[in-house]
Amino acid sequence: MAREECKALLDALNKTTACYHHLVLTVGGSADSQNLREELQKTRQKARELAVTTGARLTVALRNRGLAAEDRMEFERLWVAFSGCLDILEADMQRALALGAAFPLHTPLRPLVRTGVTGDSSRVAARALSARSLSHQAERDFDVSDLKELEREVLQVGEMINDMEMKVNVPRWTVQAQKTAGAELLSSNSMGASSVGAVSVEERSRSCNPSKALAATLFSAVLLAAVALALSVVKLG
Repeated sequence: MAREECKALLDALNKTTACYHHLVLTVGGSADSQNLREELQKTRQKARELAVTTGARLTVALRNRGLAAEDRMEFERLWVAFSGCLDILEADMQRALALGAAFPLHTPLRPLVRTGVTGDSSRVAARALSARSLSHQAERDFDVSDLKELEREVLQVGEMINDMEMKVNVPRWTVQAQKTAGAELLSSNSMGASSVGAVSVEERSRSCNPSKALAATLFSAVLLAAVALALSVVKLG
């Protein structure tokens, strides 16, 4: 029961970390916006919550001295996969912190997208920017506060990684995978080859049907007799 729960938590953490990774790649680009920063914050917090829960479950299981050998091997595999997710999450959080500082949403140091437009439009834009609303000021405060919070969370994830390595000692090079590398690709290729072989055998069986072969022979004989009769009639004429 505990093993299935850990697998489900790890699967959710893996998906959330992958989603956060794709979101981080868009920071500073043309799709960057206030909504993206808020989505990054929500996804990051969800990933941290899952990481804390998954780490606690795996730590309790691996520190159980009465755990069976087969179950221990499975939990160690899950632990290695969990460690990899945490490493990726920490790296993406550091990347998001660097990109967020380099490309602030409000009063940026450099424009996110260079449109090439110059002229009197800059005065109009300056007047528009001078009339800021309270909501705009609140959004600006969110951008700054989120970077400070992200910096603290990066340190917390690093401390989490160090703490779990102190509690549970599972060297990654001692854990063996259940399947060989590329097993999924080999299985799909073998299934494709078997299906192709089945089709070719079926085609050969259809082409070697005795009744069809006899009908084709009789038709050829009748055709040859008709051609011979026509040639004899031409010679006699």
